[in-house]
Amino acid sequence: MLKIENLLLKKEDFTLGELSFEVKKNSYFVILGKTGSGKTMLLETVAGLKRNILGKVYLNGIDITTLQPEKRDFGFVYQDFMLFPNMSVGENIKYSSRYKQIKNQKELFVDLIEFLQIKGLLNRDITHLSGGEKQRVALARAIYSKPKLLLLDEPLSAVDPTFKNSIMKLLKGIIKRYDMTIIHVTHNFKEASFLADKIAVMLDGKILQIGRANDVLNRPTSIEVAKFLGFKNIFKGSFFDFKDERRDRYFSVDPNRILFSYKKNDKEFCYECRIDSILDITDHYKVFAKVKNREIFAKITKNMFDKLELEEGKDCLMCIDSKDVEII
Repeated sequence: MLKIENLLLKKEDFTLGELSFEVKKNSYFVILGKTGSGKTMLLETVAGLKRNILGKVYLNGIDITTLQPEKRDFGFVYQDFMLFPNMSVGENIKYSSRYKQIKNQKELFVDLIEFLQIKGLLNRDITHLSGGEKQRVALARAIYSKPKLLLLDEPLSAVDPTFKNSIMKLLKGIIKRYDMTIIHVTHNFKEASFLADKIAVMLDGKILQIGRANDVLNRPTSIEVAKFLGFKNIFKGSFFDFKDERRDRYFSVDPNRILFSYKKNDKEFCYECRIDSILDITDHYKVFAKVKNREIFAKITKNMFDKLELEEGKDCLMCIDSKDVEII
């Protein structure tokens, strides 16, 4: 459906690109990255709001690079919603009918207010809505215009955490219910994991990895992506005494899979270590230990910690299985 080809845009001292990716019809595509990584700029470029770009933007095989925003027929929901304060909820939702012929308007309107659970808000003033209510109204307004592509910029950032799960379920249901394709920008891993068919990880204006949600979140292909995703204990294969081609590759060890012991066991890798520091968390302990002059971070259950009687400054063994050493 949408194809971005060698997209490049410079704004002051920030460069977006060169970016290339595709978004398939009726898919949920998430752009995941830190604040300031260029995600919103990319979304605005796709929408046609940024000019003087290099590269190409195609929609269904047609070059729309220079096409005006209003002619692209895309829906855009910003994180601050941008609802019209001088209109009621119902008037906001139906606004697109002023300039566009909407098929089956009445049926669509009734279905939207029921699906998004906003029937009781139609006559309300926008200024008296909660963040979650504004979010649902903004979505209704965007969907009512029957866009070819729906662009969501941090749509859950202003929503109360208690309502996020319910709104995420609504977002997930939009694709099939309204025959729609969505590009969703966020810095939240949970949102990306729940919603995305595909994820593009974006850092410093560049897309570093793109693929199926589960693959990207669990198998990063670079150190930068691994660190961004929160992977811990990242070391070269030489740390684990690999003697083959894995020696110069990077690996990560899940903090939950590390075992401390006072004697060698059936784990493949066991190294002498010294406990540096211990943090008491509600249901576990965070343990930092020095192994080969490198810091290892582990999470130990309360029960196991009590059995080991670990103390800061104490010498012991740090053991892991090769199956728990994840390649990056």
